[in-house]
Amino acid sequence: MPPRLFDPASPKPFALSRSKVELFIDCVRCFWLDRRQGIARPSGPPFNLNSAVDQLLKNEFDRYRAAQQPHPLMTAAGLHAVPHAHPQLAAWRENFKGVRSVHRESGLELFGAIDDLWRDLDSGALIVADYKATSKAGEVSLDAAWQISYKRQMEFYQWLLRRQGLDVARRGWFVYANGQRDRPSFDGRLEFTLRMIPYDGDDGWVEGTLAAIRDTLMRAEPPPPPGGCEFCSYAAKAAGVGTPARARSRPAHRAAPAAASLPTTGDLFSDSAPPPARASRRRGA
Repeated sequence: MPPRLFDPASPKPFALSRSKVELFIDCVRCFWLDRRQGIARPSGPPFNLNSAVDQLLKNEFDRYRAAQQPHPLMTAAGLHAVPHAHPQLAAWRENFKGVRSVHRESGLELFGAIDDLWRDLDSGALIVADYKATSKAGEVSLDAAWQISYKRQMEFYQWLLRRQGLDVARRGWFVYANGQRDRPSFDGRLEFTLRMIPYDGDDGWVEGTLAAIRDTLMRAEPPPPPGGCEFCSYAAKAAGVGTPARARSRPAHRAAPAAASLPTTGDLFSDSAPPPARASRRRGA
């Protein structure tokens, strides 16, 4: 199915996923080409191992949800909470559905698929939980510069859920699975250590970003290359190959590669950098 492109003349809210909002922050030009022209960044391979970790964690937390008991990881982290049994959780977890909200000021319908929702037993507030997977030496953390996208992801989910009228705690939690490489043999299995990492989100950036997104979508021409975008840089160089020298300085709007989202489960076998971009059609959030 071809992507739905933005039509400035349409009065209907334009659906935009969390990953497309992240694309806008990453590169305004790539975002415009993706949502106005349907020119997507090159896709990478699917992260099937990450998806498997994601599903297994959901299965595990769902067992404790059914019993309304805290997961041992919660108890170990000093968190007095249980997995929340919200009637819409299944839909909120589903790609291309997720938590949805129409933002009338920008004319956008925002959505994103969450991993989990917990309930603080002391305050009653709901807690956004997100699963990540990687394989690296040492402890996992959220200290790398590129992991700001993970933090924005958490904040965007908190913003969406608050717009459902829910009391959402500022503190969310990442459940980070780290594949161990120091085992003496493979024996047909991967072993992981799990770490709970708290993060205090601030969704104050969302409203201003949505206004900027609307302004960008209304442009008749793509924004200039922002500098620092590897996709825009590659497209500009590729456009000049085999053309006269005089023509090489002209930007090629059609050649720019387009939009992708970082996988919500992280980078399974990388120690310091996010995985390559992959086609946004594989994930809806």
